[in-house]
Amino acid sequence: MLTIKLTRVGKKKQPFYRLIVLEKHKDPWGNFLEIVGTYNPITKTASIKSDRVLYWISKGCQTTDTVHNLLVSNKIILASKRRKHAAPKKPVEVTA
Repeated sequence: MLTIKLTRVGKKKQPFYRLIVLEKHKDPWGNFLEIVGTYNPITKTASIKSDRVLYWISKGCQTTDTVHNLLVSNKIILASKRRKHAAPKKPVEVTA
């Protein structure tokens, strides 16, 4: 299964990410199929090839939660944002 992930390429204390398409269980620092965009979290700017992202999604490619939220905030896909972490479950009280 293919997925769109972020991979870090920036220097130390200067993060910069690429949006890449690769197999889900492959190492994101290894070989990938295509670079479909970049993201700079310091300036909050993203340069995304929307036509290529939509092409890969139409072929069945999944996105990680962070990439999905990035695509929603840049209005490339129309959906609601995903929560990255589930809400913690409340402990069950045991009465004796």
